Amino acid sequence: MLNSSLYSIGHGQKTQEEFLAELKSFDIHFLVDVRTSPYSKWVPQFNQGTIESWLQQERIRYIYMGNYIGGRPQNDICYDEEGCFDYHRMAEESSFKTGLHRLVDANSKNCRVAIMCSESDPSECHRSKLIGRELYFVHQISMNHIVAINKIIRQEEIMKTLTKGAWEPGGNLFGKCEPPYFKSRKSYKNVMETSEETFVLYD
Repeated sequence: MLNSSLYSIGHGQKTQEEFLAELKSFDIHFLVDVRTSPYSKWVPQFNQGTIESWLQQERIRYIYMGNYIGGRPQNDICYDEEGCFDYHRMAEESSFKTGLHRLVDANSKNCRVAIMCSESDPSECHRSKLIGRELYFVHQISMNHIVAINKIIRQEEIMKTLTKGAWEPGGNLFGKCEPPYFKSRKSYKNVMETSEETFVLYD
């Protein structure tokens, strides 16, 4: 694995002060927003224009990349038969690969970057199931998921949890493990995505 300067964070119901404290505890310089829709009715401090403004005051640069590596693309090919987002298919999209390579390039320059989505728990978000997974297996970069001030969970630990121990770095007792693939935790295919509330609860 390469050295990693890439982090992830979920805003959830945090206050601006709580969120900033977590970022500063890891000396984050760039905040990359990976929400497909960068707005929320319930936590307006994280609406795109608002968060960009107060991050700038803290000398943290805001960058929107939800159009490249967001968790809810419009392309029907990204759904599985149950209407869930198939992250294996999403990883093959050219726009996703473009966005991912921007993160890889940032890591090669040791930029202190945190990607942000709405879900607080990284194991429930495409930050780990898609972005973190591809960084790990394709680019040998293990993302650090911020869960509290001065506290992270490594990407490999999340994947062990998601697979209930069936996958482990370097293999398990039965030999080498095949890289796992994941999907979204709910079906979106026939859901009318007009309520801003969904963007608080799901990636």
